[in-house]
Amino acid sequence: MAGKPKLHYTKGRGKMESVRWLLAAAGVEFEEEFIETKEDLEKLRNDGVLMFQQVPMVEIDGMKMVQTRAILSYIAAKYNLYGKDLKERAWIDMYVEGTTDLMGMIMYLPFQPADTKEKNLALIIERATTRYFPVYEKALKDHGHDYLVGNKLSWADIHLLEAILMAEECKPDILSAFPLLQAFKGRTSNIPTIKKFLQPGSQRKPPTDEKFVAIVRKIFNI
Repeated sequence: MAGKPKLHYTKGRGKMESVRWLLAAAGVEFEEEFIETKEDLEKLRNDGVLMFQQVPMVEIDGMKMVQTRAILSYIAAKYNLYGKDLKERAWIDMYVEGTTDLMGMIMYLPFQPADTKEKNLALIIERATTRYFPVYEKALKDHGHDYLVGNKLSWADIHLLEAILMAEECKPDILSAFPLLQAFKGRTSNIPTIKKFLQPGSQRKPPTDEKFVAIVRKIFNI
């Protein structure tokens, strides 16, 4: 039996959080080896296990996988969260790219200068409510099922729930104009594996705070 996937990253959300979400939703136990100092990162680089000298890196099925998108699509395919055919996969990819863009904006907000944060937060809320969430609301309405693609849980649904919860941390009532997304959030949050991941004490990481920003700046020299 293959060992558990091992995730190499800092002790925060960043680009690894979507990997944690996907594995947890698939019901897969995983281990984490945290990068806590610049020396930890240098060791990985010197050991030659980071193809492009970057993390995230995930050890899975005998591979040392890098590049977030590659890691996520491998996990989605492996655990049947990537649609039943090429067309469904294309829809999942499009939906995932949208939520990735939105989450990217939110992810970088704590790292921005204090004088631009308010402006960027307003932009995130504007984009979420006018560019991204209307697309997913319409998709659920037109599709007429509980899930975005086909009629079963996919990577697109898991990613969307992660994005919704991140957006609600920016503005708690951000879904007020999106009743189908509110219902979607309720349903998907109660899927047993996801419900477990959302409980205190899971491997889900808290929102990025100033202390963590300082640690990340030190490790990555930014």
